[in-house]
Amino acid sequence: MPWKNDQVSALETEKIIELAREKLKCQGDFVELGCYKGDTSLLLAEVLKGTDKKLWIYDSFEGLPEKSEIDESALGINFKVGELYVTKREVKERFLRANLPVPVIKKAWFNELTDSDLPGKIALAFLDGDFYESIKVSLKLVAPKMADDGVIIVHDYQNPVLPGVVKAVDEWAREQRKTIKTYQSMAIINN
Repeated sequence: MPWKNDQVSALETEKIIELAREKLKCQGDFVELGCYKGDTSLLLAEVLKGTDKKLWIYDSFEGLPEKSEIDESALGINFKVGELYVTKREVKERFLRANLPVPVIKKAWFNELTDSDLPGKIALAFLDGDFYESIKVSLKLVAPKMADDGVIIVHDYQNPVLPGVVKAVDEWAREQRKTIKTYQSMAIINN
Protein backbone atom coordinates (compact mmCIF):
# COMPACT_ATOMS: atom_id res chain seq x y z
CA MET A 1 0.00 0.00 0.00
CA PRO A 2 1.46 3.35 -1.05
CA TRP A 3 0.02 5.33 1.87
CA LYS A 4 0.13 5.36 5.64
CA ASN A 5 -2.98 5.58 7.81
CA ASP A 6 -2.21 8.26 10.42
CA GLN A 7 -5.58 8.33 12.19
CA VAL A 8 -6.40 4.65 12.64
CA SER A 9 -4.09 2.24 14.49
CA ALA A 10 -2.41 -0.67 12.69
CA LEU A 11 -4.68 -3.16 14.48
CA GLU A 12 -7.78 -1.14 13.61
CA THR A 13 -6.61 -0.97 9.99
CA GLU A 14 -6.32 -4.77 9.88
CA LYS A 15 -9.81 -5.14 11.37
CA ILE A 16 -11.33 -2.68 8.88
CA ILE A 17 -9.76 -4.59 5.99
CA GLU A 18 -11.00 -7.90 7.43
CA LEU A 19 -14.56 -6.61 7.81
CA ALA A 20 -14.49 -4.99 4.36
CA ARG A 21 -13.41 -8.26 2.74
CA GLU A 22 -16.23 -10.09 4.56
CA LYS A 23 -18.76 -7.55 3.30
CA LEU A 24 -17.79 -8.00 -0.37
CA LYS A 25 -20.34 -10.84 -0.37
CA CYS A 26 -22.97 -8.51 1.05
CA GLN A 27 -25.43 -6.50 -1.02
CA GLY A 28 -24.63 -2.78 -1.26
CA ASP A 29 -21.79 -0.31 -1.49
CA PHE A 30 -19.31 1.02 1.07
CA VAL A 31 -19.64 4.50 2.60
CA GLU A 32 -17.41 6.62 4.80
CA LEU A 33 -18.69 9.68 6.63
CA GLY A 34 -15.73 11.75 7.74
CA CYS A 35 -12.75 10.94 5.54
CA TYR A 36 -10.16 13.61 6.52
CA LYS A 37 -7.17 12.89 4.22
CA GLY A 38 -8.76 9.70 2.87
CA ASP A 39 -6.54 7.15 4.62
CA THR A 40 -9.37 4.75 5.44
CA SER A 41 -11.03 5.54 2.12
CA LEU A 42 -7.91 4.30 0.32
CA LEU A 43 -7.99 1.07 2.33
CA LEU A 44 -11.63 0.49 1.42
CA ALA A 45 -10.99 1.34 -2.25
CA GLU A 46 -8.15 -1.19 -2.34
CA VAL A 47 -10.50 -3.90 -1.04
CA LEU A 48 -13.18 -2.89 -3.56
CA LYS A 49 -10.79 -2.84 -6.54
CA GLY A 50 -12.02 -5.16 -9.28
CA THR A 51 -15.56 -5.46 -7.85
CA ASP A 52 -18.77 -3.79 -8.99
CA LYS A 53 -19.23 -2.10 -5.61
CA LYS A 54 -18.69 1.64 -5.24
CA LEU A 55 -17.13 3.67 -2.46
CA TRP A 56 -18.96 6.84 -1.38
CA ILE A 57 -17.21 9.33 0.89
CA TYR A 58 -18.63 12.37 2.65
CA ASP A 59 -16.86 15.21 4.39
CA SER A 60 -17.30 18.94 4.97
CA PHE A 61 -13.77 19.55 3.69
CA GLU A 62 -13.85 22.50 6.08
CA GLY A 63 -12.34 20.80 9.11
CA LEU A 64 -14.14 20.11 12.35
CA PRO A 65 -17.46 21.77 13.21
CA GLU A 66 -18.15 23.59 16.47
CA LYS A 67 -18.10 21.36 19.56
CA SER A 68 -21.16 20.95 21.72
CA GLU A 69 -21.03 20.66 25.52
CA ILE A 70 -21.34 16.88 25.15
CA ASP A 71 -18.05 16.85 23.23
CA GLU A 72 -16.05 18.82 25.78
CA SER A 73 -13.14 16.94 27.34
CA ALA A 74 -10.06 18.20 29.13
CA LEU A 75 -8.12 15.69 27.02
CA GLY A 76 -9.57 16.94 23.74
CA ILE A 77 -8.68 20.62 23.90
CA ASN A 78 -6.94 20.45 20.51
CA PHE A 79 -10.13 19.54 18.64
CA LYS A 80 -11.15 23.03 17.56
CA VAL A 81 -13.33 24.43 14.78
CA GLY A 82 -11.60 24.09 11.41
CA GLU A 83 -8.95 21.66 12.67
CA LEU A 84 -8.38 18.60 10.44
CA TYR A 85 -8.97 20.70 7.32
CA VAL A 86 -8.21 19.10 3.97
CA THR A 87 -9.59 19.84 0.51
CA LYS A 88 -11.71 17.56 -1.65
CA ARG A 89 -9.11 17.97 -4.38
CA GLU A 90 -6.30 16.70 -2.10
CA VAL A 91 -8.31 13.57 -1.31
CA LYS A 92 -9.15 12.97 -4.98
CA GLU A 93 -5.47 13.36 -5.94
CA ARG A 94 -4.46 10.72 -3.38
CA PHE A 95 -6.69 8.20 -5.17
CA LEU A 96 -5.16 9.11 -8.53
CA ARG A 97 -1.60 8.77 -7.15
CA ALA A 98 -2.49 5.39 -5.63
CA ASN A 99 -3.94 4.28 -8.99
CA LEU A 100 -7.29 3.52 -7.35
CA PRO A 101 -10.76 4.36 -8.68
CA VAL A 102 -11.88 7.76 -7.44
CA PRO A 103 -14.94 7.28 -5.21
CA VAL A 104 -18.14 9.26 -5.24
CA ILE A 105 -17.10 12.27 -3.12
CA LYS A 106 -19.74 14.54 -1.61
CA LYS A 107 -18.74 17.80 0.08
CA ALA A 108 -21.29 18.60 2.78
CA TRP A 109 -21.82 18.77 6.52
CA PHE A 110 -23.54 15.55 7.56
CA ASN A 111 -26.72 17.37 8.60
CA GLU A 112 -27.00 18.70 5.02
CA LEU A 113 -27.06 15.21 3.52
CA THR A 114 -30.32 13.60 2.53
CA ASP A 115 -31.39 10.04 1.86
CA SER A 116 -30.78 10.56 -1.87
CA ASP A 117 -27.11 11.47 -1.29
CA LEU A 118 -26.36 7.91 -0.17
CA PRO A 119 -26.42 4.68 -2.16
CA GLY A 120 -29.60 2.60 -2.11
CA LYS A 121 -27.99 -0.19 -0.08
CA ILE A 122 -24.95 -0.13 2.19
CA ALA A 123 -22.80 -3.17 2.99
CA LEU A 124 -20.25 -1.31 5.14
CA ALA A 125 -20.38 2.12 6.76
CA PHE A 126 -17.32 3.65 8.39
CA LEU A 127 -18.26 6.64 10.55
CA ASP A 128 -15.54 9.01 11.70
CA GLY A 129 -17.36 12.20 12.66
CA ASP A 130 -15.50 12.83 15.96
CA PHE A 131 -18.39 14.64 17.66
CA TYR A 132 -21.79 13.72 19.11
CA GLU A 133 -23.99 15.43 16.53
CA SER A 134 -21.93 14.20 13.57
CA ILE A 135 -22.12 10.58 14.72
CA LYS A 136 -25.80 10.86 15.66
CA VAL A 137 -26.66 12.23 12.19
CA SER A 138 -24.40 9.67 10.45
CA LEU A 139 -26.12 6.75 12.19
CA LYS A 140 -29.53 8.14 11.31
CA LEU A 141 -28.48 8.43 7.65
CA VAL A 142 -26.92 5.00 7.16
CA ALA A 143 -29.05 2.76 9.40
CA PRO A 144 -32.14 2.54 7.14
CA LYS A 145 -29.95 1.66 4.15
CA MET A 146 -27.85 -1.07 5.76
CA ALA A 147 -27.96 -4.48 4.12
CA ASP A 148 -29.28 -7.31 6.29
CA ASP A 149 -25.75 -8.58 6.91
CA GLY A 150 -24.05 -5.17 6.72
CA VAL A 151 -21.79 -3.60 9.32
CA ILE A 152 -21.37 -0.13 10.80
CA ILE A 153 -17.94 0.74 12.17
CA VAL A 154 -17.64 3.85 14.35
CA HIS A 155 -14.15 5.18 14.93
CA ASP A 156 -13.20 6.82 18.26
CA TYR A 157 -15.94 5.04 20.19
CA GLN A 158 -13.55 4.27 23.05
CA ASN A 159 -11.53 7.46 22.74
CA PRO A 160 -11.77 9.53 25.97
CA VAL A 161 -10.68 12.61 24.03
CA LEU A 162 -13.97 12.48 22.06
CA PRO A 163 -16.74 11.68 24.60
CA GLY A 164 -19.59 12.64 22.28
CA VAL A 165 -18.94 9.63 20.05
CA VAL A 166 -19.68 7.02 22.74
CA LYS A 167 -22.76 8.94 23.89
CA ALA A 168 -24.22 9.14 20.36
CA VAL A 169 -23.55 5.47 19.61
CA ASP A 170 -24.86 4.22 22.96
CA GLU A 171 -28.07 6.26 22.66
CA TRP A 172 -28.67 5.05 19.11
CA ALA A 173 -27.88 1.41 19.97
CA ARG A 174 -30.32 1.48 22.90
CA GLU A 175 -33.09 2.96 20.72
CA GLN A 176 -32.44 0.47 17.91
CA ARG A 177 -31.75 -2.47 20.23
CA LYS A 178 -28.39 -3.09 18.60
CA THR A 179 -25.43 -4.84 20.16
CA ILE A 180 -22.09 -3.04 20.11
CA LYS A 181 -18.86 -4.98 19.87
CA THR A 182 -15.66 -3.08 20.47
CA TYR A 183 -12.24 -3.41 18.93
CA GLN A 184 -9.50 -1.00 19.98
CA SER A 185 -11.22 2.43 19.79
CA MET A 186 -13.92 1.25 17.35
CA ALA A 187 -17.53 0.23 17.81
CA ILE A 188 -18.64 -2.52 15.45
CA ILE A 189 -22.37 -2.90 14.94
CA ASN A 190 -23.62 -5.78 12.82
CA ASN A 191 -27.02 -5.35 11.23
